Amino acid sequence: MACGLTTTRPKIEMSYAQVAFLAAKEAGADVHASNLFRQAEDYYLKAKSAYRRKYFNKAKEYALVSKKFSEQAEYAAVRKKALEGNAE
Repeated sequence: MACGLTTTRPKIEMSYAQVAFLAAKEAGADVHASNLFRQAEDYYLKAKSAYRRKYFNKAKEYALVSKKFSEQAEYAAVRKKALEGNAE
């Protein structure tokens, strides 16, 4: 019973994960960095699921990992598109 009272909802972490995930998607990471994007999506969905079930510690952990993968995927996608643009 004490778990629910001492754990705060990871609203900020979930928000950051969502923004990073959407930014990666907008950058074309689903095409240009599909492995990283898929991992980001997987952890984002796990975070949302854990949050809904009130496993806030797990939700926070998954959200942070999702944000990390999303940022890496976005960077890789932007870099790949820039390199392809220079090759033309």
